[in-house]
Amino acid sequence: MPDLALQILLLLFLAGLIAGFIDAIAGGGGMITIPAMLLAGIPPLQALGTNKLQSLFGSGAASWTYARHGHVDLRGQLPMVLTAALGAGLGAALATVIPGDVLKAFLPLLLLAIALYFGFKPNIGDVDQHRVISERTFAMTFVPALGFYDGVFGPGTGSFLMLGFVALAGYGILKATAHTKFLNFGSNVGAFVVFVGVGAVIWKVGLAMGAGQFIGAQLGSRFAMKQGAKVIKPLLVTVSIALAIRLLADPQQPLRVWLGL
Repeated sequence: MPDLALQILLLLFLAGLIAGFIDAIAGGGGMITIPAMLLAGIPPLQALGTNKLQSLFGSGAASWTYARHGHVDLRGQLPMVLTAALGAGLGAALATVIPGDVLKAFLPLLLLAIALYFGFKPNIGDVDQHRVISERTFAMTFVPALGFYDGVFGPGTGSFLMLGFVALAGYGILKATAHTKFLNFGSNVGAFVVFVGVGAVIWKVGLAMGAGQFIGAQLGSRFAMKQGAKVIKPLLVTVSIALAIRLLADPQQPLRVWLGL
């Protein structure tokens, strides 16, 4: 592809910064970064691969910040991160044989369901609740499944992980946010390795956006730790709804095509 002008790289840096801030709190950063790269003329496959590179900076910076303040044990969560990375690697490798239209069709509905869950469940706060399944079962089933989804498709992964940590693992919302970013880091690594292998990463763009992601994630994670559930919960609901609307706005969205809308 043609060499990108400096002003385009600066705009992509800004997109990464904004995405990093939002993603560190509620996920959904890809809703900003992937369209930004497509608008810059980057082909879809390279946009997906480069997105994994720049996301590593944001998810890594947010994970480190949360860990420094005691909200996630990086060493203790490493096995879970490895299962996320393995799932994402398999998802990226097998993306061509997955029925992508099915995923794309029902994703907006799932995101709206997540928004309703967090919006109307009254007892979600910063305090841990009752765990529904064991940590081992959670790590061996839900986590690699979401990692696989992140490698195959990606949008909404953070929202789904938040839902799992709160509804299944019983985490408070700030703790869930911290652990979500670390697992996101693992799934980004797994998919990134595959995309590098097929030459689908534009390093200059990924590093420029990654610098923005790093700064944004630092700011966002600190803001989340200061404000807690009162900012994470409404932003998560807003991001989930916004992503669902954005996906449904596409005339080629499979659900719209199937319903003739």
